[in-house]
Amino acid sequence: MATVMEFTTPTAEFPLGSIFENLPGVTVELERLIPHGTHIIPYFWVRGADTGAIEAEFEPHAGASNIRVVDSFESEYLMRVEWDRAYFGVLSALAKASVVVLSGIGTKDEWRFEVRGESREAIAEFREHCQEHDIPITITAVHALLPVQREGYELTETQREALGLAYEHGYFDSPREASLKEIAAEIGITQQSLSSRLRRGHRRLIGATLISSS
Repeated sequence: MATVMEFTTPTAEFPLGSIFENLPGVTVELERLIPHGTHIIPYFWVRGADTGAIEAEFEPHAGASNIRVVDSFESEYLMRVEWDRAYFGVLSALAKASVVVLSGIGTKDEWRFEVRGESREAIAEFREHCQEHDIPITITAVHALLPVQREGYELTETQREALGLAYEHGYFDSPREASLKEIAAEIGITQQSLSSRLRRGHRRLIGATLISSS
């Protein structure tokens, strides 16, 4: 049965964590990982700094290359970097194990991850890989993933709430009748968290309605 595990790891243990040394107010959200030959290519959203400062933080690192911005949304930037597999860490463990990263958010304090394995064995493989390479992780939750009804478009409750409120308040209208700040205040979360929920909700809706599973 598919299993979800949530865990934390110290900021310094994740390659992208080096950005917090000189930019402590930044938040980094991992979008996806793409294994590619001898490298791993992480795509990640950055909030709280301009792109020039972000690129400058990664350039001195021996394991990173080809850093660039690929998209932007308001004050957030989607970036990619090629990361050498030779540098062990959580990034390498995630790419090696048969798990899918559902979310990964980093701040100057720690990284929080949620990963899904198609079985408990896949989760166990990831844990063993971390132990073998002395990668410290603190597991905060493990639970079986129950089948989701297709009629729900595979949205989480928080994603459904965010998308529904944004629609009701005219956020998707042109011109917009409400801002992220106003909607986030109503839910009681930050603008960054709301932006993340909307983006992930859109992705799931498109995957469930426009993309064929065949």
